[in-house]
Order: sequence, then C-alpha cells, then structure tokens
Amino acid sequence: MMEKFVCRSEAETIEAARSFAESLSPGDVVALKGDLGAGKTAFTKGVADFFQIDGDVSSPTFTVVNEYNGTLDIFHFDAYRLENVDIDNCDWLDDYFFGDGICIIEWAQNIEAVLPKGYYEVVIRKNPREGENCREITIEKTER
Repeated sequence: MMEKFVCRSEAETIEAARSFAESLSPGDVVALKGDLGAGKTAFTKGVADFFQIDGDVSSPTFTVVNEYNGTLDIFHFDAYRLENVDIDNCDWLDDYFFGDGICIIEWAQNIEAVLPKGYYEVVIRKNPREGENCREITIEKTER
C-alpha cells in the first residue's frame, strides 16, 4: 500500500510525518530519499515529535547517527557521506536495524544494499510548479 502526501510548507511535512509515525513499531526502518533541501530532516522531526522526542532534531551529517530517546527510541542516520557500504562491512548497523527503536535514514540510497527487508521507502520530491515549498511525499513498504 502506498501513501501520498502533498505538503506546501515545512509544518505540513512535519504533520504528514506525524501521521505516518502512527503506523511505526519497534524495529522499523524508514529510508528517506530526496534531493538536498527536499525535507528529509523536517520529515524526521515529525516522526520524532510523534514519539515525544525532546530537544533538537538535526541531521547527523558528520556523526552518521544521532540517538533520540522518547516513547520509542529513534536512531537518525545520515548516509550522505557513506560510501562502499556492503554486507561485509556493515555489522555495526545490525544493532540498530534489529533493535527496539526505529531507524530513520537520510540519503538511504547510499546504503540500500544493506537495508533489511520490509523497510519503508519515503521519497520526497520538490514540486516548484506548485510553489517553492511544495513537496510530494510517497511512502511505500518494500518487500525487498
């Protein structure tokens, strides 16, 4: 089943993510895909808000992962700078992917080869024809 949202502001992107977060459970992996500035971090903020994460939610560009504690823990990855990640050098990810929290991965296409089966693929596209802040978001649970 695919969900679609059209958001015309960052606040609407956050609200769409809050709505989506209602369906998440421990162990879920959310793969965020989209161009620079598409709204991946804003989407993460919405999920974090749903799970009552206190504090600043920001992209972990240089640390690779930020851990947030709330009603459900969130592990927020930024895979933008990760290269050559394959099944032989990703053991460190297993504790996150198969743990009791939710993994949210920005630039997930960079580590797609190691994502576990059944992850949620969230694609965020800018739609400048509809406005500078317009985003089209599609969410689909994968079988791969």
